[in-house]
Amino acid sequence: MLRSVLFYRSKQKRQMPNIAAILKSEFTRLARKEIRSESQSIKKALGAYRAENADLKKRIQSLEQDLRRLLNTAPKAAATVERAEQQDSTVRFSAKGLATHRKRLELSAADCGKLVGASALSIYKWESGKAKPRAKFLPAIEAFRAMGKKDAAAHLEALR
Repeated sequence: MLRSVLFYRSKQKRQMPNIAAILKSEFTRLARKEIRSESQSIKKALGAYRAENADLKKRIQSLEQDLRRLLNTAPKAAATVERAEQQDSTVRFSAKGLATHRKRLELSAADCGKLVGASALSIYKWESGKAKPRAKFLPAIEAFRAMGKKDAAAHLEALR
């Protein structure tokens, strides 16, 4: 009889599992399933963000290269245009020649600037060799060189 009681109890343990353990394992399974589904969507979004970030970095890099290329070619193009303008005009400029002609006509730098269409400071800088006149002033300088004292005085009177 004792043997049958022990057999019954061991059979009872197998048939009556612990409800708390079953609930815990079920909750764990469901929680893992939910976490997996949520983490999958986050992983997909993260991958999309990384790809977009890489595309933006490539785009920024190409734009920076284009900007550097444009900055390097812009001064060269401007210098080429300026050289072409200077080559088109056959007028040559000499700082010493301008200074001696102005002194020969007994004109101030301000008066000379009025005749040429520039400021007195520009005339001083041109004469000292610190700056060269732009191409638009060369025809006026050529006309100034062709003037005599009387012509220069008459032009100044007309300008005043």
